[in-house]
Amino acid sequence: MHVLSLFLSAIFFFLFLTSTISKPTTSQSRPPPALRRLHHRDLSVDYYSKKCPQLENLVGSITSQRFKEVPISAPATIRLFFHDCFVEGCDGSILIETKKGSKKLAERDAYENKELREEGFESIIKAKALVESHCPSLVSCSDILAIAARDFIHLAGGPYYQVKKGRWDGKRSTATNVSPNIPRSNSTVDQLIKLFASKGLTVEELVVLSGSHTIGFAHCKNFVGRLYNFKGTKLPDPTLDPRLLKELRMSCPFSGGSSGVILPLDATTPFVFDNGYFTGLGSKMGLLESDQAIFLDPRTKPIALEMAKDKQRFLKAFGEAMDKMGSIGVKKGKKHGEIRTDCRVFL
Repeated sequence: MHVLSLFLSAIFFFLFLTSTISKPTTSQSRPPPALRRLHHRDLSVDYYSKKCPQLENLVGSITSQRFKEVPISAPATIRLFFHDCFVEGCDGSILIETKKGSKKLAERDAYENKELREEGFESIIKAKALVESHCPSLVSCSDILAIAARDFIHLAGGPYYQVKKGRWDGKRSTATNVSPNIPRSNSTVDQLIKLFASKGLTVEELVVLSGSHTIGFAHCKNFVGRLYNFKGTKLPDPTLDPRLLKELRMSCPFSGGSSGVILPLDATTPFVFDNGYFTGLGSKMGLLESDQAIFLDPRTKPIALEMAKDKQRFLKAFGEAMDKMGSIGVKKGKKHGEIRTDCRVFL
């Protein structure tokens, strides 16, 4: 069946589900000093080999159960990891809940994080509770999040890569830090490259990590502008397939009636981690403006084409990029971090 036909037939199936996976991104320069507290070499695969040797099995028992019972947990948790690492580094700060009555909001309550799914948070809370029952006060929430994200990627058909561990949980979580560090659904390639350069990630890693949109969903509000008033022209985005445009307009009216509607970022295989996202871009089926822009810019298009042609190349590159992203801004030691017993509150 033609890719577009698969996309269109899947649209209605996914109405009123819920959304996940936002954009990763990448860059070329070194991370700023605030993010360089701990280098990649300070993390290790066997960090808990003596303190909690059963760690990965414990987390794995939760992720495998959640994947079977609540499959939306996969893209939800992967998205959590991206949103955690891009704000303050991979330190579990996204998991902190705002104190009742406090005017100072935590990261998870920032506007840009409002669409993060509870299933992602629940997966980490459950995994942390199980780990605490076996290895009390030894394993950070940030390491559990990194392991769980890898598990869900692999369960969905993606690569299995070794997760380096040794992160401590951060001591602050502030909503105002989120906006400058999270990509938008209409971000330009220039903006994406600049943002991801600030995290020490390359242009190729930007493209590869964007492939996480091979699973997950987006609310109408994140792309409705493309359907009716692209860049203020009062016309639809010309880079969107006309037949797809017609179907999307049926699901997402110009105003009202679509607040709960979500659609798959890769409708052909929305729960399978493959390179379908990239083949969709080649058919003008990128749901988000920023996704389709990757296929239009001469700096990123050749990489997207390569990933579309070679699934194994993409999976290998994605595992390597996730490993690198997982070292952004990690903390170690009591001066910079802590080992939380409850991922939702500071010690």
